[in-house]
Amino acid sequence: MDPITLFAMANAAVSAVKKGCQLYKDIKGAAGDVKSVLKDLDEQFNNNHKDKPATTAQRNAYIEEKNRVIELNKKQGETAGIYQELANYLGDFFDNMNKCMAVIEEEERKNREEIYEGDASLGRRALQLVIMKKQLEQMKTELREMLVYDSPPELGGLWTDVNEMMTEMGGQQKVLLTRKIREEARAAERRRAKFKHYMEELSYGLFALVMALTMIIMMTYVSYDRKHRWPELEPDIVKQRQAERRKEHLIWLQAQEERIKKEDEEHEKQQKSE
Repeated sequence: MDPITLFAMANAAVSAVKKGCQLYKDIKGAAGDVKSVLKDLDEQFNNNHKDKPATTAQRNAYIEEKNRVIELNKKQGETAGIYQELANYLGDFFDNMNKCMAVIEEEERKNREEIYEGDASLGRRALQLVIMKKQLEQMKTELREMLVYDSPPELGGLWTDVNEMMTEMGGQQKVLLTRKIREEARAAERRRAKFKHYMEELSYGLFALVMALTMIIMMTYVSYDRKHRWPELEPDIVKQRQAERRKEHLIWLQAQEERIKKEDEEHEKQQKSE
């Protein structure tokens, strides 16, 4: 989980709560006797422009405010829906704030116990985390003051209920989230080690393949060079010469046998003549 993403989601929830609170206050402020509210607006406008006529811009602003009050009065029944939306946005804020704080604390622990290997500098990353923690606390304070002191009383009760519930649940979720982060970190470490081992095995395999190809190329070159330098050493030529030598040897043996035979015949003739 990226703390920057969680921080952005918490910030978006705060903005939604602020807009909802303002709308809730406006609707509540316009509730009741709309005629008396409009009458007060008329009296204020007339008193402000007794001596000097109102400009077109001032008159348009006056008319726009009256129309806004009328429209808000029509939305009195929508406060229940806004109340529920505020509860949901508050839940989103606390949920993302607790997650972000858990991730930040886990990163701080890792920075104390492990070698930092992030892309940003260690000092810059640490400062970034500290600022996010302070801003989250400031957001929580602003929401509390807005809901408790600057809004209708029922919104203060909403803050108390949601804050107590999320404080209890947030503590439990923090433990589970920290455990999950550490398990994911260990799983990522195992994946990195497995990938490193795989790359080492692949590099050894590639090295062996390159060496085999090199040997094949060298043997091919040696064979090619031998054919051109010593063609007489070709196996076919060697076999042919061996066959010729055997043939010549057989001819020589036959000639020797005939010579010996002739000598024996001459010897026999000589003995007979004596």
